[in-house]
Amino acid sequence: MGTHVITIAREYGSGGRRIGMMLARELGYNYYDREIMQLASIDSGISEALFAQADERTKGFSLFRAIRAMNGGEFVPSPPDRDDFISDENLFRYQARVIQTLCDTEDCVIVGRCGDYILRERENVLKLFVHAPMDVRIDVVRDVDGLNASEAERRIRRIDKRRAEYYRCFTGQDWQDARNYDLCLNTGRMSWEQCRDLVRACMRIRFEDFGN
Repeated sequence: MGTHVITIAREYGSGGRRIGMMLARELGYNYYDREIMQLASIDSGISEALFAQADERTKGFSLFRAIRAMNGGEFVPSPPDRDDFISDENLFRYQARVIQTLCDTEDCVIVGRCGDYILRERENVLKLFVHAPMDVRIDVVRDVDGLNASEAERRIRRIDKRRAEYYRCFTGQDWQDARNYDLCLNTGRMSWEQCRDLVRACMRIRFEDFGN
Protein backbone atom coordinates (compact mmCIF):
# COMPACT_ATOMS: atom_id res chain seq x y z
CA MET A 1 0.00 0.00 0.00
CA GLY A 2 1.36 3.41 -0.96
CA THR A 3 1.14 6.69 0.88
CA HIS A 4 -1.80 9.09 0.83
CA VAL A 5 -1.35 12.85 1.08
CA ILE A 6 -3.85 15.67 1.57
CA THR A 7 -2.80 19.19 0.65
CA ILE A 8 -4.83 22.14 1.92
CA ALA A 9 -4.83 25.69 0.61
CA ARG A 10 -7.14 27.97 2.57
CA GLU A 11 -8.49 31.46 2.94
CA TYR A 12 -7.65 33.03 6.27
CA GLY A 13 -10.36 32.35 8.84
CA SER A 14 -12.03 29.61 6.79
CA GLY A 15 -11.02 26.79 9.13
CA GLY A 16 -8.69 25.03 6.69
CA ARG A 17 -5.99 24.54 9.29
CA ARG A 18 -8.47 23.13 11.80
CA ILE A 19 -9.94 20.75 9.23
CA GLY A 20 -6.42 19.60 8.37
CA MET A 21 -5.61 18.93 12.02
CA MET A 22 -8.88 17.01 12.47
CA LEU A 23 -8.15 14.86 9.43
CA ALA A 24 -4.58 14.17 10.51
CA ARG A 25 -5.64 13.20 14.03
CA GLU A 26 -8.50 10.93 12.98
CA LEU A 27 -6.68 9.28 10.06
CA GLY A 28 -3.44 8.85 12.01
CA TYR A 29 -1.57 11.00 9.46
CA ASN A 30 1.30 13.35 10.23
CA TYR A 31 0.46 17.05 10.05
CA TYR A 32 2.72 19.67 8.46
CA ASP A 33 2.34 23.43 8.24
CA ARG A 34 5.20 25.61 9.48
CA GLU A 35 6.96 22.35 10.28
CA ILE A 36 7.95 22.28 6.60
CA MET A 37 10.25 25.24 7.25
CA GLN A 38 11.82 23.45 10.21
CA LEU A 39 12.54 20.37 8.11
CA ALA A 40 13.90 22.49 5.24
CA SER A 41 16.17 24.28 7.71
CA ILE A 42 17.53 20.95 8.96
CA ASP A 43 17.97 19.69 5.40
CA SER A 44 19.80 22.79 4.18
CA GLY A 45 21.58 24.07 7.27
CA ILE A 46 19.99 27.47 6.61
CA SER A 47 18.48 29.30 9.59
CA GLU A 48 14.76 28.69 9.99
CA ALA A 49 14.38 32.46 10.48
CA LEU A 50 15.41 32.99 6.85
CA PHE A 51 12.70 30.61 5.68
CA ALA A 52 10.18 32.49 7.81
CA GLN A 53 11.28 35.83 6.35
CA ALA A 54 10.96 34.52 2.80
CA ASP A 55 7.52 33.19 3.70
CA GLU A 56 6.42 36.76 4.42
CA ARG A 57 7.50 38.30 1.14
CA THR A 58 7.62 37.85 -2.60
CA LYS A 59 9.86 39.52 -5.14
CA GLY A 60 7.81 39.31 -8.27
CA PHE A 61 6.57 37.04 -10.99
CA SER A 62 10.04 36.63 -12.50
CA LEU A 63 10.88 34.03 -9.83
CA PHE A 64 8.38 31.64 -11.42
CA ARG A 65 10.62 31.15 -14.44
CA ALA A 66 13.53 30.23 -12.20
CA ILE A 67 11.50 27.85 -10.07
CA ARG A 68 10.28 25.93 -13.10
CA ALA A 69 13.84 24.87 -13.97
CA MET A 70 13.48 21.37 -12.52
CA ASN A 71 15.55 18.24 -12.92
CA GLY A 72 13.55 15.07 -13.57
CA GLY A 73 10.41 16.53 -12.03
CA GLU A 74 12.23 17.52 -8.83
CA PHE A 75 12.88 20.98 -7.43
CA VAL A 76 16.67 20.83 -7.07
CA PRO A 77 18.14 23.34 -4.57
CA SER A 78 21.42 25.09 -5.24
CA PRO A 79 24.36 23.88 -3.10
CA PRO A 80 25.98 26.04 -0.37
CA ASP A 81 28.79 27.25 -2.63
CA ARG A 82 26.35 28.97 -5.00
CA ASP A 83 25.70 32.70 -4.72
CA ASP A 84 21.93 32.10 -4.68
CA PHE A 85 22.06 29.59 -1.79
CA ILE A 86 19.88 31.72 0.51
CA SER A 87 17.79 33.37 -2.21
CA ASP A 88 14.01 33.18 -1.81
CA GLU A 89 13.76 30.85 -4.78
CA ASN A 90 16.32 28.44 -3.32
CA LEU A 91 14.57 28.49 0.05
CA PHE A 92 11.38 27.56 -1.79
CA ARG A 93 13.19 24.71 -3.54
CA TYR A 94 14.32 23.27 -0.22
CA GLN A 95 10.76 23.36 1.09
CA ALA A 96 9.52 21.78 -2.14
CA ARG A 97 12.05 18.97 -1.79
CA VAL A 98 10.86 18.31 1.77
CA ILE A 99 7.24 18.17 0.56
CA GLN A 100 8.12 15.74 -2.23
CA THR A 101 10.01 13.51 0.19
CA LEU A 102 7.08 13.47 2.62
CA CYS A 103 4.75 12.53 -0.23
CA ASP A 104 6.99 9.58 -1.09
CA THR A 105 7.45 8.29 2.43
CA GLU A 106 4.43 8.86 4.70
CA ASP A 107 0.72 9.51 5.00
CA CYS A 108 0.34 13.19 5.84
CA VAL A 109 -1.62 16.41 5.66
CA ILE A 110 0.28 19.40 4.24
CA VAL A 111 -1.15 22.88 4.76
CA GLY A 112 -0.05 25.72 2.48
CA ARG A 113 3.47 26.02 1.00
CA CYS A 114 2.07 25.57 -2.55
CA GLY A 115 1.79 21.87 -1.77
CA ASP A 116 -0.91 21.32 -4.38
CA TYR A 117 1.33 22.73 -7.11
CA ILE A 118 4.49 20.94 -5.99
CA LEU A 119 2.61 17.61 -5.92
CA ARG A 120 0.33 18.35 -8.86
CA GLU A 121 1.41 15.28 -10.86
CA ARG A 122 1.31 12.80 -7.98
CA GLU A 123 -1.53 10.29 -8.09
CA ASN A 124 -1.54 9.71 -4.32
CA VAL A 125 -2.53 13.30 -3.46
CA LEU A 126 -5.93 14.85 -2.77
CA LYS A 127 -5.75 18.63 -3.20
CA LEU A 128 -8.20 20.77 -1.19
CA PHE A 129 -9.11 24.46 -1.13
CA VAL A 130 -11.06 25.72 1.89
CA HIS A 131 -12.97 28.99 1.67
CA ALA A 132 -15.89 30.83 3.27
CA PRO A 133 -17.84 34.08 2.86
CA MET A 134 -16.18 37.13 4.38
CA ASP A 135 -18.76 37.57 7.15
CA VAL A 136 -18.21 34.00 8.34
CA ARG A 137 -14.45 34.47 8.38
CA ILE A 138 -14.74 37.79 10.22
CA ASP A 139 -16.66 36.05 12.99
CA VAL A 140 -14.01 33.31 13.24
CA VAL A 141 -11.10 35.75 13.31
CA ARG A 142 -12.84 37.96 15.86
CA ASP A 143 -13.20 34.99 18.19
CA VAL A 144 -9.75 33.49 17.64
CA ASP A 145 -7.63 36.65 17.42
CA GLY A 146 -9.65 38.87 19.75
CA LEU A 147 -10.26 41.62 17.19
CA ASN A 148 -13.23 43.80 16.35
CA ALA A 149 -14.97 43.34 13.00
CA SER A 150 -13.04 45.99 11.08
CA GLU A 151 -9.69 44.81 12.44
CA ALA A 152 -10.56 41.21 11.58
CA GLU A 153 -11.50 42.11 8.01
CA ARG A 154 -8.26 44.05 7.52
CA ARG A 155 -6.24 41.09 8.79
CA ILE A 156 -8.11 38.69 6.53
CA ARG A 157 -7.55 40.82 3.45
CA ARG A 158 -3.88 41.35 4.26
CA ILE A 159 -3.13 37.67 4.82
CA ASP A 160 -5.18 36.51 1.82
CA LYS A 161 -3.33 39.03 -0.37
CA ARG A 162 0.03 37.74 0.85
CA ARG A 163 -0.97 34.12 0.26
CA ALA A 164 -2.22 34.90 -3.23
CA GLU A 165 0.98 36.77 -4.11
CA TYR A 166 3.18 33.99 -2.74
CA TYR A 167 1.27 31.38 -4.72
CA ARG A 168 1.41 33.38 -7.94
CA CYS A 169 5.08 34.16 -7.45
CA PHE A 170 6.11 30.52 -7.14
CA THR A 171 3.54 28.84 -9.39
CA GLY A 172 2.43 31.49 -11.88
CA GLN A 173 -1.19 30.58 -11.11
CA ASP A 174 -4.21 31.96 -9.29
CA TRP A 175 -4.39 30.68 -5.71
CA GLN A 176 -8.22 30.72 -5.73
CA ASP A 177 -8.64 28.98 -9.09
CA ALA A 178 -10.73 25.84 -8.49
CA ARG A 179 -8.94 24.09 -11.37
CA ASN A 180 -5.86 23.74 -9.14
CA TYR A 181 -7.72 21.51 -6.68
CA ASP A 182 -9.65 18.26 -6.49
CA LEU A 183 -12.18 19.50 -3.94
CA CYS A 184 -13.26 22.97 -2.78
CA LEU A 185 -15.00 23.26 0.60
CA ASN A 186 -17.20 26.17 1.66
CA THR A 187 -17.22 26.25 5.46
CA GLY A 188 -19.96 28.87 5.34
CA ARG A 189 -22.29 26.10 4.13
CA MET A 190 -20.90 23.15 6.07
CA SER A 191 -19.45 22.66 9.52
CA TRP A 192 -15.82 21.72 9.93
CA GLU A 193 -16.95 18.23 10.92
CA GLN A 194 -19.06 17.89 7.77
CA CYS A 195 -16.09 19.04 5.67
CA ARG A 196 -13.89 16.45 7.38
CA ASP A 197 -16.43 13.72 6.64
CA LEU A 198 -16.73 14.82 3.01
CA VAL A 199 -12.96 14.65 2.58
CA ARG A 200 -12.88 11.16 4.05
CA ALA A 201 -15.65 10.08 1.67
CA CYS A 202 -13.72 11.56 -1.24
CA MET A 203 -10.59 9.68 -0.14
CA ARG A 204 -12.53 6.39 -0.20
CA ILE A 205 -13.73 7.14 -3.73
CA ARG A 206 -10.40 8.40 -5.00
CA PHE A 207 -8.05 5.78 -3.54
CA GLU A 208 -8.90 2.08 -3.78
CA ASP A 209 -6.49 1.19 -0.97
CA PHE A 210 -7.65 3.94 1.42
CA GLY A 211 -8.36 2.49 4.83
CA ASN A 212 -6.96 -0.92 3.95
